[in-house]
Amino acid sequence: MTLSDWEGEFIQSVSERVKTHGRAFADPEKGAPGQALSAMQGRKLKEIAKKAKGEPRRARKRTDEAG
Repeated sequence: MTLSDWEGEFIQSVSERVKTHGRAFADPEKGAPGQALSAMQGRKLKEIAKKAKGEPRRARKRTDEAG
C-alpha cells in the first residue's frame, strides 16, 4: 500500500519535531506529561501504520445527534 503525500509529510514532520524538541506538539496541554505525541498524533500514526501494513480501515462509529 502506498502512503499519500500528506501521510509521508506528517510522518517526516513528527519525526523531525521529536528529534529536535523531544515531542511532536507545541502546546503541552495537548499531550500527557512525558509523552512525545499528542493523543490525536498517536491515533493518526496508528492509522497510517495499519494502512502501510495493508490492514483494512475500521468504519468510524456514528453518534446519533438527534437524540
